[in-house]
This record gives sequence, structure tokens and C-alpha cells, in this order.
Amino acid sequence: MSKKQDFVLTAETQAQISAEAKKYKEAPWQLMRILLRIQKICENSFPRDVAVVVSQETGIDVATLYSYTSFYAMISDVPRGKYIVRMCESAPCHITGARDVMDAIEYTLKIKAGETTPDGLFTLEYCQCLGMCEKSPAIMINDQVYSDLTPGKASGLIEEYIRGDIA
Repeated sequence: MSKKQDFVLTAETQAQISAEAKKYKEAPWQLMRILLRIQKICENSFPRDVAVVVSQETGIDVATLYSYTSFYAMISDVPRGKYIVRMCESAPCHITGARDVMDAIEYTLKIKAGETTPDGLFTLEYCQCLGMCEKSPAIMINDQVYSDLTPGKASGLIEEYIRGDIA
């Protein structure tokens, strides 16, 4: 239940990755943008065989690419769900009930932090500050931040994603 099946690099996907990476050949300073765009092509992951393709197209060595995947939480070398749910674990969120919100999300998704649902739809993670301290506790689902959460609001929000009410 906790691990989504590994990403498989098909010829079609490799062509997409090559085309995207080529756009940045002359702009290596935009490495984060490169990684985030390519990660979307690769089921929210940036595996080693993809890093090799990006390295060949951009001239950025694989070690540099992997230094980003090991440092930045928004980049992963293992496949994650379509929806990445990040729970802020900073002090303000913790004090205002983040643990109860996380318990409700775990109960709703039937997974723990660090796991992906069997259908590959959700991955649940902790992250550092989301910048919503005054409206904590907060979570981020992909690029959307939700704040002032209670366990009930969080469960309802996740259920909206499950039903497809929010895409």
C-alpha cells in the first residue's frame, strides 16, 4: 500500500522529456523549473533513467540533478500520486492542531505520511512551512494551499478530491 509501482520510461515519454529538456539547454540556471516540468511528465517523480536523458539534453551532470532531488522536498526520485498532499509541520501549525488534521487525512485516505494510495491518486507527506502561519494549520495539495483547517474540513476537502469535485 505504501509504494506506488515504479515509473517506466517509454519511448514516447522519453521523447517528451527530451523535447522539454532541450528547451533549457542554454538556460541551466533554470534547473528547478526543468526538474519540476519534467517531473510532471513522469508521474510526479524524477527517476535515474530520466535524469540520464535530461543530462544528455542539457549538459547538466546527473550528480547535479540528483543533488536537487535529494535536497528539495518537491522533487522525488520515486513515483508519487496525482495529488501530493503536504502537511505543514512547523511550530505554528503544530500548536494549532496539525496533528489532528493529519490524523483525519490519514484516516480518510487510509494511508500514513510517506505513503501513496494503492490507486496512485494521493501521496501524503510532511513539509516545512507553507507560509500560512497566521491561518494555520495548513496543507498544500499540489500547488494549492488550504488553511484554517480542522479535522472535519480537511477530511471534507480530501473527499472532494476523491469524488473529482476538485481537479
